[in-house]
Amino acid sequence: MSIWWSLQLRREAASVPLARRLLMGTMETAGVDPDISYDLSVALSEACANAVEHGGDTARGGMSEAYRVTAYLDGETCRIEVADSGPGFPVGRSRSVTLPSCTEAEHGRGLCLIEELADHVHIGNAPGRDGAVVSFDKILKWKKGSPLAVV
Repeated sequence: MSIWWSLQLRREAASVPLARRLLMGTMETAGVDPDISYDLSVALSEACANAVEHGGDTARGGMSEAYRVTAYLDGETCRIEVADSGPGFPVGRSRSVTLPSCTEAEHGRGLCLIEELADHVHIGNAPGRDGAVVSFDKILKWKKGSPLAVV
């Protein structure tokens, strides 16, 4: 059994806790270990906060009103993707150059935190359109008797 959902959220600060609560509720219902749920919810909050702050179409002088969050709980893995329609990450720059040192940077610590909390992280630009995509996954642990636990 698997669960997935996708939201289109307004680029407003109030959307961040909404996405986090939906993820936490989904994982609680599925029986995911609370520590894993917490790690993923913090990572999601950071990705959403980045979309809210940086996800507008500033290159053309406009503002995108929305960003998208998609979550998949499938088997032993949860995968989360946050996509916006902002300017994206600088083209031609390696990921290590794009991400500052977590301890020294005034900005960008959220991306470092996501990398610490998730098992696999992909940070890049949306293929074929404007915008950044932050996706990450984590191997799930289950509470005893969980309905989605892999046997």
